[in-house]
Amino acid sequence: MNTTIELNKMETHAIIEKVIGQLKHLQGGAVEETCPIGIISMENWEWPQGVGLFSLYLYYRKTARQDIKMYLIDWFDRRIAEGIPFKNVNTMCPMLTLSFLAEETGREDYMALCREWAEYAVKEMPRTEEGGIQHVVSGHLNEGEVWDDTLYMTVLFVCRMGLLLNEESFIDESVYQFLMHIKYLTDRRTGLLFHGWTFNGRHHFAEALWARGNSWYTAGLVDYLEMVELPKSVERHLLSALEQQASKLAELQAEDGMWHTLLDDPNSYTETSATAAFAYGILKAVRKGYLPESYREVGAKAYAAVVSQIDAEGVVNGVSYGTGMGRTLQEYRDIPICPMPYGQSMTLLMLTEGLEH
Repeated sequence: MNTTIELNKMETHAIIEKVIGQLKHLQGGAVEETCPIGIISMENWEWPQGVGLFSLYLYYRKTARQDIKMYLIDWFDRRIAEGIPFKNVNTMCPMLTLSFLAEETGREDYMALCREWAEYAVKEMPRTEEGGIQHVVSGHLNEGEVWDDTLYMTVLFVCRMGLLLNEESFIDESVYQFLMHIKYLTDRRTGLLFHGWTFNGRHHFAEALWARGNSWYTAGLVDYLEMVELPKSVERHLLSALEQQASKLAELQAEDGMWHTLLDDPNSYTETSATAAFAYGILKAVRKGYLPESYREVGAKAYAAVVSQIDAEGVVNGVSYGTGMGRTLQEYRDIPICPMPYGQSMTLLMLTEGLEH
């Protein structure tokens, strides 16, 4: 184990319990919500809650904790009874966890819902030029736009359902989306990803190298590769993009182990959720052999930095609120900071991965 990951397993599990407790009970009020569906409270159905659910599921899978499994089942049963929102890229995120629960419980109502949403994603969800998944979100069509968030929020679920339903076309679609997003979002000067691209004007908006957007690729790719066996040529392409990104991340990592919310702007604040996702993705990539051993120190340094942001009650501090597509770089610098489900959940994923090192 690298010396920078200093917690023993008992200490890590104790911190995880506090982080989970806060994840379950986060409430709005710290900032004025700007999203049509609230993204702070775990009692809503949106992408932050989806990320939280998946982190809980992966921790359940590691520990076999039945109380966590029952929390997840209860969460879905209550949301479904209330009525779930319109299908879009972000509301698709909770479906990834539901697909695992559908398989594990054998519940046909879960599976039918997953099948319906996956078929919509593949066959009906709006597309840009060249067939990219248009980043439609609650309240905004974002016509002609592809964002780096989409890979984590929707494409992982599409792949997962391809495997469950034995639908090769779904898996092919997931591969195409990864390749298409890399094609249009990669900054060839740095190997990092721009937040978004629009075919309406053909530009990268503010050309923001936004930390959390980049971290969705780092964290999402390692889970994607664990999920599906890809052609070696495709895997090689995706991993080369990861190593290009990781190389620049190592260069831009702040002295304290964090990354700035604009990765190449040291005057923007450091941001914890992205740092946790980078730590998770890098450490897991090293363990799985996707990245060279030399990157372990980068991940471990980030791990220690995130642990230092967890307060005595388990609240993960230094997390930015939901971030739309900025038309100026200043918009990213001005995003408010408050506890968020994805701050808690990416930290949970990171801590769970830390148990492997």
